[in-house]
Amino acid sequence: MKSPPDLYGAKATISVWKPEIEKGADEMSISQIWISSGRYITNNLNTIEVGWQSDGYNKTGCYNLRCGGFVQTNNNIVLGGSISPVSTFNGNQFEISVFVWKDRLHGNWWLSLGDDNTLVGYWPAEIFTTLADHAGLVQWGGEITNAQTFGRHTTTQMGSGRFPEEGFRKASYFRNLEIVDHNNSLLSIESIDTQVDDPKLYDLNNHFTDEWGSYFFYGGGPGSSRLHSGAVRSSLNSFYVYLCFGFLFIN
Repeated sequence: MKSPPDLYGAKATISVWKPEIEKGADEMSISQIWISSGRYITNNLNTIEVGWQSDGYNKTGCYNLRCGGFVQTNNNIVLGGSISPVSTFNGNQFEISVFVWKDRLHGNWWLSLGDDNTLVGYWPAEIFTTLADHAGLVQWGGEITNAQTFGRHTTTQMGSGRFPEEGFRKASYFRNLEIVDHNNSLLSIESIDTQVDDPKLYDLNNHFTDEWGSYFFYGGGPGSSRLHSGAVRSSLNSFYVYLCFGFLFIN
């Protein structure tokens, strides 16, 4: 499905897990939403990224409150704090709902969490260049880093560490994928493009139902059930688990 020309926000409910991270390695596993505009190869890219992660995310940009920019308006939510409880294999499933949208009157990008859309804070309009107006790309998905050498692949898991075909209570998922359009309407997405770097290690399959809207199961990792950094994402174009947010600014 081709994206609408202007994207002003994105929303999803994400199942929360505690994936295993390679011991002694500077690696991470994340599940999040990317809202971006611009191009990385031209050094002119703005990206807002919101979701959960295990271990560090050592990447250009700013996360949580490590640098200026994000204005927190709700001190009842600890940014960068651990999330508990988390989902268990064949057990209870726990989720976090994330919503980022553009206040077109003032130009700020707002973050809210939960089913009741509790406001957390905003990224001021003045910190952005390519995102000063609208986003050109929205992505939902998972990503891991592989810091291993000599051809050995990391044991770091994505999502629950299980593959998408195992389904509910086993595989991690995103559900009720939505975007904000130029009319400031929240729209369910019925068709999305998918990107998988290495389906033998990490994979994704997407579906649509009336209850869950557009959703997908995703994840995996060496040693799960199948035989470099890996990512799985659904896109709309134009040892603790942490709540993470941030922006990537390259200019």
